[in-house]
Amino acid sequence: MKSNVFFFVFSLLFYLTGFCSILQQSSIADELYAGSAKVDITPTVSLKMSGYSQRQELSVGIHDPLYVRVLVLEVNGFKLAIITCDLIGYYDRGILDIAEERFNIPHVLVCNSHTHSGPRIEYDSPYASSVEKAMVDGLEEALEHMFPARISAGYRSFPQLGYRRLVMREDGHTRALFSDPERIPYGPVDPEVGVIKIEDKQGYPRIILMNYACHPVVNWRNYEFSADYPGVAVAKVEEEFGNNTMSMFVQGGGGNINPMFLSAWRNGPDDPIQTDYTEIEKMGSLLANEVIKIAKQITPPINQHAALKARRDSLLFTGRFDKGITFNVHFSTILIGNDIALATFPGEPFVDHQLFWKKHADVPHPFFFGYTFSSGGRSPGYVPDIRSAAYGGYGADSSKRAIEVGAGGAIMNKHLENLYILRGIMRDKPGPN
Repeated sequence: MKSNVFFFVFSLLFYLTGFCSILQQSSIADELYAGSAKVDITPTVSLKMSGYSQRQELSVGIHDPLYVRVLVLEVNGFKLAIITCDLIGYYDRGILDIAEERFNIPHVLVCNSHTHSGPRIEYDSPYASSVEKAMVDGLEEALEHMFPARISAGYRSFPQLGYRRLVMREDGHTRALFSDPERIPYGPVDPEVGVIKIEDKQGYPRIILMNYACHPVVNWRNYEFSADYPGVAVAKVEEEFGNNTMSMFVQGGGGNINPMFLSAWRNGPDDPIQTDYTEIEKMGSLLANEVIKIAKQITPPINQHAALKARRDSLLFTGRFDKGITFNVHFSTILIGNDIALATFPGEPFVDHQLFWKKHADVPHPFFFGYTFSSGGRSPGYVPDIRSAAYGGYGADSSKRAIEVGAGGAIMNKHLENLYILRGIMRDKPGPN
């Protein structure tokens, strides 16, 4: 009998000791860490411009620098990297493999601003290799300077800087209006800019990420490298908060949204018309002003739940007109804490997918990361919603290689399913009545 009592007491003490140890480890480990880095990727030689698919024009100079900006988040050993690029598009999975093999980062989001005044990415070229190296250097630097962090998010609506460029015509279909000199606010658009702020434990902002949906083509056909209005916006935010703060721009569902601001197009590098760069200053400054207001207003919750979860997924589609082509579209769903959810979308999604996500994602702060490469595959190109696909126009039904109708909706529904799985709500067996 005594031996049974002794065994019971010993087992109870062992259980309680072990339980307390687990609680202590959990409270220490479940902390958010963050690190950041910024690396210049401005070309040092004349390269083909990304915005000229037909004429293949070379750049004649540099107006403002291009950067890769890296943010690494970590909770309990699990890491996520967000890499923003001043490029029209980067879809080389080499950086994903390097991040996982060398740095133990299984989830990487490569977010392209989609500036049309950047260099054309030709894979296996010296410049593409230099971009990959910049990303690797940025990851390494960010990991070397990780710090205990707190995160907050918010939105702000303001008069739209972009318009819906597919405008209804007399024949009952829409066609593109690439220039809107009267600045007519065609819509619907997403009038909000979203902000994610990461600060250190002393309350100093270290990373300020902005998320906005609008094509960076204010200075299209300027023949000088430029980050366009996103470059101005991030520079203004960094100037406001000081050198220890890094700002990032993530493009939203800008596939059918053009800027209200537009410089005169040049017909070639020898065209006497000179680019008016005050237009990117105006638009970038207006966006930065709203971001600064949000960043100064939002604060992390007092008892913040530190958690970081991610799901990768892919769906296979055929072409809309050419059933012989296929699109294997890869995307990621991310949950940060209990209230911030990221839906990534490669290619050029229409803004309607962003509006759908923000309406239906059942969290306080849903963010839509368009033009984002996160797992594999190439860009699917433009991905319209069903209504836009029906009414047609540039990006909606103008390409023989268009993706099948309904592809975007299927991707967004899968995002919602994955979000509920990440939140632990979606049951894997029948529930009670």
